[in-house]
Amino acid sequence: MKIAIIGAGSVGTNLHHAFELKGIHTELVHGRPLTADPEALKAIPQADVYIYTIADHALCEVVTKVDAPKALHIHTSGSMPLDVVFGKDKPHAGVMYFFQSFSRHALIDDWSNIPCFYEGRSIDDVAAICTLAQNLTSHVYDTTQHDRERVHVAGVFANNYVNLMYRMAKEVLKDTSVPFEVLFPLIDLTAAKVHTHDPREVQTGPASRADIPVIMHHASVLFGLDSEQFTTQDLTYSYLTLAQAIYNSKHGNPEDGVSFIDLLTEALEELNGKRQNHPIPARIHRKPRE
Repeated sequence: MKIAIIGAGSVGTNLHHAFELKGIHTELVHGRPLTADPEALKAIPQADVYIYTIADHALCEVVTKVDAPKALHIHTSGSMPLDVVFGKDKPHAGVMYFFQSFSRHALIDDWSNIPCFYEGRSIDDVAAICTLAQNLTSHVYDTTQHDRERVHVAGVFANNYVNLMYRMAKEVLKDTSVPFEVLFPLIDLTAAKVHTHDPREVQTGPASRADIPVIMHHASVLFGLDSEQFTTQDLTYSYLTLAQAIYNSKHGNPEDGVSFIDLLTEALEELNGKRQNHPIPARIHRKPRE
């Protein structure tokens, strides 16, 4: 069986590497030139399976460049619906979404614990994609587009946004004598807790215990912070927005409680004697408790 991976970015490079380690030869094709250079289309090999590891915004355009109606066509996106990507000219099609963060600079050798969410147009397509994925991992799940996109959103919260918090935490410590590494035990313990507990049960911190004076003091510290990566507003309002979400989830809806951003605005107005020209984000609203 001949397999071509279209797209040599982070996902494609890692997928090619993983298959090669399993003794499965794949041909890796750069996807970007396919949309700009007609001559690049000659580089597309004849294959039984085409796996598209292309960014969502360019996926459909690249797919249309491949003329192979008898082949099995698979995309690896967590968000794109199967039928939106593949038209009637590709009757054998599906999805193989590996749920992991990939980088070309740190290739992953062991995929055995990486979940894979797959979908196919027909029973035969589903079986073929499942078998292909099981060469790399036993954690395979036959899912719908609805579930796959929810997993993708959850992953952004659990991975991308958490990493943003690490970046912000490092900025907060930048002009101190305290190294970022002092946070590692705290980070590791928090991550370990969610393996055995519901995240809501182990939520801690000033917003969780409704310690408003501490929250506002932290906001004042952030408002005076000099950061090269983030604006003062980004740091301060990110902190307060997250604090508001935690507070609301544990102590009631905004109508019953407080708005931390409003409190900060009032404090700034009182401090300067006039309204400050800061972009105040919209207040977080949530459904009233039943």
